[in-house]
Amino acid sequence: MKILITISKNHVEPRFDLTNEVVIARARNGQILGEPRIILLPGASSEEICALVIKEDVSVVICGGIEEVHYQYLTWKKVKVVDSIIGPYEQALNLALSDKLEPGTILPG
Repeated sequence: MKILITISKNHVEPRFDLTNEVVIARARNGQILGEPRIILLPGASSEEICALVIKEDVSVVICGGIEEVHYQYLTWKKVKVVDSIIGPYEQALNLALSDKLEPGTILPG
């Protein structure tokens, strides 16, 4: 399984459409495989992120706010979207690995 998180510095990016940077982590049985990749995008574009999700065969997207059209597109493509996440992206990733991250979670830090 692959998890993509929209990030800004060390936190989940508050807006999907303003994301310039993402982390992609491969995981199996609740463990990260290898080092997560950080990808810098040429510009902020929801469409580019959606295309990257499909190209990379991502299973889960973790983000802050996301427009309904992009949320619907990703879920139609069978991608689980965990949105409205606030806080450090590493904490969000750890909760996602244990299947405990819910939409709207506010993380300390």
